[in-house]
Amino acid sequence: MSIYRHLPGKRLSEAVVANGIIWLAGQVPENTEADAKAQTADVLAQIDKVLHDLGVNKCHIVDATIFLADLADYDAMNEAWDAWVPEGHSPARATVEAKLANPAWKVEIKIVAVR
Repeated sequence: MSIYRHLPGKRLSEAVVANGIIWLAGQVPENTEADAKAQTADVLAQIDKVLHDLGVNKCHIVDATIFLADLADYDAMNEAWDAWVPEGHSPARATVEAKLANPAWKVEIKIVAVR
């Protein structure tokens, strides 16, 4: 079995690919001053880029875990999510409230995809 580590760093890789399965590290917003909807859209754009770098797209996502700093942002996050997920390609998904590593982050998303 081969394992490919995409953009590896000392602490984590942006993604790991093994046996046709792609695990992305939790993606966090770069626009920390934005509201939850805009932060979510930012994170989803980052996911698009990593998947593109690995030769797939969001239609290949099979599972998503969404961490919200405050569940009050659930509807705002879903506005960005619903606009982003292609019709007929929604993955399995869980959304939880969690204390995120940076207090300015409103959302973090971790996904699993297949090649």
